[in-house]
Amino acid sequence: MCKGGEGLKRNDTNRAARRTVDNNSDTSTRERLLLLLRTKGRMSAGELSEEVGLTEMAIRRHMYALETEGSIHIVSVRQAMGRPLHAYELTRQADELFPKNYHLLALDLLDELADNPDTAGLIDVMFEGRKQKLLERYEPKMAGKSLEHRISELAAIQSAGGYMAELEPQGNGKYMLNEYNCPIAKVAGKYQQACSCELALFQALLDAPVERTECLAKGGGKCSYKIG
Repeated sequence: MCKGGEGLKRNDTNRAARRTVDNNSDTSTRERLLLLLRTKGRMSAGELSEEVGLTEMAIRRHMYALETEGSIHIVSVRQAMGRPLHAYELTRQADELFPKNYHLLALDLLDELADNPDTAGLIDVMFEGRKQKLLERYEPKMAGKSLEHRISELAAIQSAGGYMAELEPQGNGKYMLNEYNCPIAKVAGKYQQACSCELALFQALLDAPVERTECLAKGGGKCSYKIG
């Protein structure tokens, strides 16, 4: 019985390993397909088949998966003769899958202001203005809500902004808000105004004491806020 059980466990492990390999292979193939559509534009299943060395049926299976997740869509291309040809092209949503260097542009622009004595003071003004715009945008969402619901609303706002926010009740009306990602970490690491304005924004939106206990931009594993 023991030996048989060990054999079953080995078989289960082998099957799990094969599934992992297959999933990794599918991901790699789909990345290649997306890159081809990015660099060459609209392509048919036949054209993609020639590029990656797979059958058209296999290509269609991958493209169905990519269409389901919103990365590509199918278009009909008119031909001089015969039925329209089905081809694939990237959606706007797929643009987010490719590398972005927005933080480099933001840092370059901020550095230009900082390097000029006549404009260095504008950096504080810019971050304060951003905080004020966010306050005006989100204050209506907080109106008439209890502190607990305001904190939940703030966590939802931050998660929608890419901060991967998670709320932890601490008891006695106190909470911990953790953010496991910071989309502006590169900027905040150099310009601390970003962090100080975010803290001030949270305090204004929640109308409660908020203390930052950990910061990604300062080498922490997350951004943590003690509330209440």
